[in-house]
Amino acid sequence: MLIEGPMNITISDPADGQGKVLVILFTPEFQALPLKQQGQQFQDYMRLLARHIDSQDAVDERNRAGMAIIYQFADQLLPHILSGDLALEERIVLQIRQEAQAVALTDLLATPLN
Repeated sequence: MLIEGPMNITISDPADGQGKVLVILFTPEFQALPLKQQGQQFQDYMRLLARHIDSQDAVDERNRAGMAIIYQFADQLLPHILSGDLALEERIVLQIRQEAQAVALTDLLATPLN
């Protein structure tokens, strides 16, 4: 499921093949907004994610789990977005390592991103 928002997120495999790598870039449109509007738009995005995560409609478990990972990450970013102390033009690279028999990004939900 594609949810449009202030971030573009790509998922790839790291060179060593262990886990997944998320590359997060803020959209130019989001970067151009005044700080207050950035905060509002980011919070709206988080509310939309939460609504889809909680929905029992056409969202399958794999998509729901992926959105939960992004929500956890966004929750950690929110205070920095609101304060303006995050360089929005920078690329954020988040490497998630596999543990035990995890075979997909969604299987890594047991490992909190905090």
